[in-house]
Amino acid sequence: MGDFLNVVMVVSAVLMVILILLSQRGATLGSGMSASGELYTKRVGLEKSLFITTIVCAVCFVGSIFVELLLP
Repeated sequence: MGDFLNVVMVVSAVLMVILILLSQRGATLGSGMSASGELYTKRVGLEKSLFITTIVCAVCFVGSIFVELLLP
């Protein structure tokens, strides 16, 4: 069980990083300091799919960590 959870953690973490990098829109150097001046709009199409998939990967990642902590 421990090996399976480790694989789930690694795969979900790597997927989450890739999905977050793919979903960056209009990211400039100033956006890290909230100086982007960007207007947020509704997510549609591929952007919405990336957003939902990122949330699912995050839930899998956090869930696998909790299971690993609760089941020695």
